[in-house]
Amino acid sequence: MPRIGPDVLPPHSPAWIAQTWISFVLSMGGTALGIYAMPGDPWVKGFLAMGLVFTVGSAISLSKTLRDQHESERLTARIDDARVSKLIAEHDPLQTGV
Repeated sequence: MPRIGPDVLPPHSPAWIAQTWISFVLSMGGTALGIYAMPGDPWVKGFLAMGLVFTVGSAISLSKTLRDQHESERLTARIDDARVSKLIAEHDPLQTGV
């Protein structure tokens, strides 16, 4: 993916966003339809549907947590790089020791 600047990624394309939503809707719809159409007691179907909902919710929470953690590490690395750059810029190797 092309970069706009240092550690700045461009926003996702509309095609990628559409593909992501279509994939999500199809997978959820297919699984929900499979649970609905399967033979069995309603309480078993309800249990499977509840499991599907909790699985999707926890997957969303996990992806958000991982993204936030990655962005936090990137920010920390950028701050550390800025500190090192400042120290290097302030250092004069020709200056006599104090």
